[in-house]
Amino acid sequence: MKIRKQEYGCANMVGRNIERLRKERGIKQKDFIAKIQTMGCDMNPTSYSKLEGQVRSATDKEIFIIAKILGVAMEELFEEK
Repeated sequence: MKIRKQEYGCANMVGRNIERLRKERGIKQKDFIAKIQTMGCDMNPTSYSKLEGQVRSATDKEIFIIAKILGVAMEELFEEK
């Protein structure tokens, strides 16, 4: 598992939890992005990486789809761990 090179930003509240949940499930970032795209959300690897790193805002559609893929309630993405 790669270690994050840069500190988390403050552009969103969900990125850190999305990254943690994805890694807990053993899903590679490229595979996760492919799942997001197949669910109708156009996202490229750079944009996704910035979302996880909390460098850019997350849209409601992105949060909805990501929660669905991870099998969690959207609220869980906002919980502080």
